[in-house]
Amino acid sequence: MRTTYVAVYETLADWEIGHLTVELRTGRFTEVPWQVVTVGETLEPVVTMGGMRVVPDVTVADVTPEVGDLLVLAGSGQWDMGGGEAFAKLAGQFLDAGVPVAAICGATAGLARAGLLDERKHTSAAKEYLQATGYQGSERYVEARAVVDRDLITAGPDSPVQFARAVMERLELADERKREAYEGVFHRADPAAYATLVG
Repeated sequence: MRTTYVAVYETLADWEIGHLTVELRTGRFTEVPWQVVTVGETLEPVVTMGGMRVVPDVTVADVTPEVGDLLVLAGSGQWDMGGGEAFAKLAGQFLDAGVPVAAICGATAGLARAGLLDERKHTSAAKEYLQATGYQGSERYVEARAVVDRDLITAGPDSPVQFARAVMERLELADERKREAYEGVFHRADPAAYATLVG
């Protein structure tokens, strides 16, 4: 079974990665269930922005790209306060090893500060948001819901469904017809698309 590591920290933005983690874990539309492992800086519980208490399965020190297939980073208040260095460093290790990293909202700022967006196309909440980090990659910013560039998937806070779809595309989970139907059901509330998902 393939493994996705989901970074967890105080004020994690639950909703940004909910669609993705559900589809990976259950495999209900992709037919390929994944193991979801939560990663904290320590094993102490964290409380998400939505008030859920999460006890990490492992720590950052326990994780290497060789034993994972994806690293997922959600937004949180820590990124806007300049934190998250341990997770940005882990993301760099995954990208260097050719293992996908999926970052949404504030997590993109952490990757920007670490220089991980300088040479890759990417998106976020807004171009100005990332420019405030002082990064050197603004010429590669793309105005899109989600962007895939090699092993990096990025999205803004208003695009959790497109984020999930982009990750599934990069991981080659489900075909394009089913991914389009997935977005149709969960983003556009298109009832006709549901038949494609369950059919």
